[in-house]
Amino acid sequence: MRILVLVAMVTALGTGPTFGQSPSTSDAAAAATVEAPAPRVTVSAIAGRIHDLYFDPARGAEIAAVLMAESAAGTFDALTDPRDLAAALSARLRPFDAHFNVTYDPQAQATGPRRGPGPGGPVGGPGPGPGGPNPAEARGHYGFRKVEILPGNVGYIDLRQFSNIDFRNPADPARRAADAALTFVADADAVIFDLRDNGGGAPSMVGYLTSAFTPAGAPIYNVFHSREGTRSEAPEVFHPNPRVDVPVYILISGRTGSAGEAFPYTLQGARRATIVGEASGGAANPGGMVRVGGGFGVFISQGSPKNPNTGGNWEGTGVIPDVAVPWHQALDRAHALALEGIVARDPGRTDAAWALEALTSTAASGDLSPYAGVYGDQTVSVEGDRLHVVRGRRPPVVLARLADDLFTVVGDPTRRVQFSRDETGRVTTMDTLGFGGPGARARRTD
Repeated sequence: MRILVLVAMVTALGTGPTFGQSPSTSDAAAAATVEAPAPRVTVSAIAGRIHDLYFDPARGAEIAAVLMAESAAGTFDALTDPRDLAAALSARLRPFDAHFNVTYDPQAQATGPRRGPGPGGPVGGPGPGPGGPNPAEARGHYGFRKVEILPGNVGYIDLRQFSNIDFRNPADPARRAADAALTFVADADAVIFDLRDNGGGAPSMVGYLTSAFTPAGAPIYNVFHSREGTRSEAPEVFHPNPRVDVPVYILISGRTGSAGEAFPYTLQGARRATIVGEASGGAANPGGMVRVGGGFGVFISQGSPKNPNTGGNWEGTGVIPDVAVPWHQALDRAHALALEGIVARDPGRTDAAWALEALTSTAASGDLSPYAGVYGDQTVSVEGDRLHVVRGRRPPVVLARLADDLFTVVGDPTRRVQFSRDETGRVTTMDTLGFGGPGARARRTD
């Protein structure tokens, strides 16, 4: 009863400036020190909302009781700056659930929409507001930061968030963005998703992208369990042309969280993707931000996923990679794995074989000075551990050593340069090579 009474007290306190105003820095500081409620009032309000909304009622009551006991003992009394209090409460709550987060915004409304864990709601990331798509999401292309074809015909999608899809709208912009990215890599021989900087988002996008690589209706999707019942992460509309055989690689890191973990976890459980990198953040339980008054809000998990293939989820442990490498090496490792698979399936794929050799070569640069010189209208110079070939006003062609006298063009492994020597060992010619065989020769003239 005490918790419920204090929640009402905090709500009655009001929220300071009206939402949408832009007070000066000094005004904001004044709001932070004058209008914020006492720490015990705020803690009790947050405990009350956890008690009422956390997906596991028994666990919610336990967490609330712990928080109330520590508050009564004076643990938070000295944190009179609300920003410090928010940070301390976030740190205290996260061991219970990685999604817990307390924020302070003196302009925030006292209450906000309760956004549950169903397929249309958020999983620890941004989603559309009640007025439609977020302009910031549109400017960020709904999370699709980069889409390209890597050497050897490997598709690459750098995805920074999972934006919500409204399947009732045939022209939904987030779905259009997803379809555009998938269409771009539709003819690739393998696809890499880069989620190393993806903090989460909406289950609707997770389900839709999953359906682009799995049979329609496959029983592989996470099921969210909440106080209201269960809902599946399966999309309302499945991708019309799933590529069920193309190899998929997903890059993850410790910054990968929430919905960013759901996607690799589901495809890993369905044996449809190879996960490369470091263990992800371990935030499985979706929910939303709940305002408690006084400018404070708390993200509360209102559901918990259960995967039909694993029987569990990734809370606390994170998604465990199939190929563990430091996060900054994950792209090169996944690219190499994809190329190895392409060459194994088709030994005649010179483009993939050359790309793999350029990516994995361990040839030492050694002394490059014997190659420096003038070859007709081209000048070769040594720049660090690379050769630069310059012709007239053209930008330099940069060469990296593959083997003795054999070099690849950096950034374009479809091109190579072979140097030749005379009987004395002096470098005398430079031949360009391509898939079709030898190209032009340049003889040393200096």
